[in-house]
Amino acid sequence: MLIINGVVHTMDGPVIENGYVALAGNKITRVGPMEDCPASWEGEVLDAQGGHVCPGFIDAHCHLGMFGDALGFESDDGNEETDPCTPQLRAIDAVNPLDRCFAEARGAGVTTVLTGPGSANPISGQFAALKTDGRWVDAMVARAPAAMKLALGENPKQVYHDRDEAPVTRMATAAIIRENLRKAVEYGEKMDRAAQDEDADPPDYDAKLEALLPVVRGELPVHIHAHRADDIATGVRIAREFQLKCVIVHGTEGHLLPELLAQAGVPVITGPSLGDRSKPELANMTLENPALLQRAGVDVAICTDHPEVPVQYLPLCAALAVKGGMDQESALAAITIGAARIAGLEEGLGSLTPGKEGDVVVTSRHPLELLGEVRAVLLGGRRII
Repeated sequence: MLIINGVVHTMDGPVIENGYVALAGNKITRVGPMEDCPASWEGEVLDAQGGHVCPGFIDAHCHLGMFGDALGFESDDGNEETDPCTPQLRAIDAVNPLDRCFAEARGAGVTTVLTGPGSANPISGQFAALKTDGRWVDAMVARAPAAMKLALGENPKQVYHDRDEAPVTRMATAAIIRENLRKAVEYGEKMDRAAQDEDADPPDYDAKLEALLPVVRGELPVHIHAHRADDIATGVRIAREFQLKCVIVHGTEGHLLPELLAQAGVPVITGPSLGDRSKPELANMTLENPALLQRAGVDVAICTDHPEVPVQYLPLCAALAVKGGMDQESALAAITIGAARIAGLEEGLGSLTPGKEGDVVVTSRHPLELLGEVRAVLLGGRRII
């Protein structure tokens, strides 16, 4: 595939006002201005006709396929509200790739999502990075697990208060997370001793602690659901105590302490921004949050939190960040290269760089313009729209 005559948003360099993108197999091979475009091409040629060409969009936090569209409880598989600690749960065992919202994601240019369990439990389970085209989830995996989901604040409190079980306070939520992380550390130490000393007995198998081992070893990041500033601080505190790779998800009050997040080097996946202040934690929600965080030096991505905001409106969520003070290219980066970097996928996704995967979107106007249309979507070099 050769895409010509487009405004090319490489995302790792300047915008090329009239450029081309060449792909072979599932990879991007060449990118540049039209004067350097190959004179002859044996494959398919797509004329962007002055439209815009950019990397496939990445939703860095959602629950796509976990809460089935219009199916109610039968397909409500995102929250295991029976145990506050469920790290052994895997998103890939719940995702329904035939949910029609995957097709809606593809139609809007969303080619990759990080999807997984909701925020009912302090330790909720494993997120997966999935491509949005396929019928068999195993073939859609970009990375699994991609992160371990933790949750602080109102949601775990509400769920277990209704059950008259712990946690019903923020203290108990944090304590449950700490207790299980510490158990995982000890579990790993026992495994290491058994590997080095044939007389030492290995620990009995524990599915929860096995799932937490990569977390406490720094191999798997934690994505921490936190809206309020004090919950954000608790998440960072716990991450420091256990030397975890940490990402704050939502970070609704991040704008109240942006310089502290920048000093801590903690990225934030902001959103959803398209909605009302539906619960107390959202009292300080503002469209300016992504811009204020970015200006302070925080790495920022933008998410839909689908189904809170339907996944096809990811570009609209980025456009709202522009309304809140972000420039267009920074907002576009927050759903492409910035999202890829925070998700640990930047080696293969997020920019139109030779050698990266051929996930490409062609739009009639700037990708964040509401009245623009998606003209073509390529996933792994294959045109799917």
